[in-house]
Amino acid sequence: MRHGNLFVISGPSGAGKGTLVARLVREVPDAWVSVSATTRAPRPGEVDGVHYRFVSDEEFDRLVATDGLLEWAVYGGNRYGTPRATVEEHIAKGDQVILEIDVQGGFQVRDKMPSARLVFIEPPSLQVLEERLRGRGTETEEAVAERMETAKVELSRKMEYDVRLVNDDLDGAVRALAGYVDEQAERTRG
Repeated sequence: MRHGNLFVISGPSGAGKGTLVARLVREVPDAWVSVSATTRAPRPGEVDGVHYRFVSDEEFDRLVATDGLLEWAVYGGNRYGTPRATVEEHIAKGDQVILEIDVQGGFQVRDKMPSARLVFIEPPSLQVLEERLRGRGTETEEAVAERMETAKVELSRKMEYDVRLVNDDLDGAVRALAGYVDEQAERTRG
């Protein structure tokens, strides 16, 4: 059995994190993606425990008060966080636990679990990032501009991550990410 590890995947919106993580799970059989807790109501089609763990404000307060979250933040008036217990259970089972979270959350996780490996996913350029965001067709001009400003801030912190991958070729980026996860799992084998 391989040793369980925690990997934080961060990067700007539009860098391709979600696509890379989805492919990573197919490439690395013992990879497990953590499900965030949120205080927001489920959207149509969302399933509790699959898309998010939907919790009340009181339950979220309890998780915060008991150090039950590895990280948490507020977006759009709702709180989101990573439940500590399920992450620790999966690491103990030997899983390669994947958190797809923002840069701020990544550093919160590292503070609580210094052995976490932080992986930053970069777009090939800011121009490509903007094209990807516009290509989604779901963002207003204001939202694109806001995401681009956030991306600049996130990119300024990339050197604080253990590994940086440029997502300019999806297959190559998946191979590099899977290779890194496998290397760390084998290196820390118990």
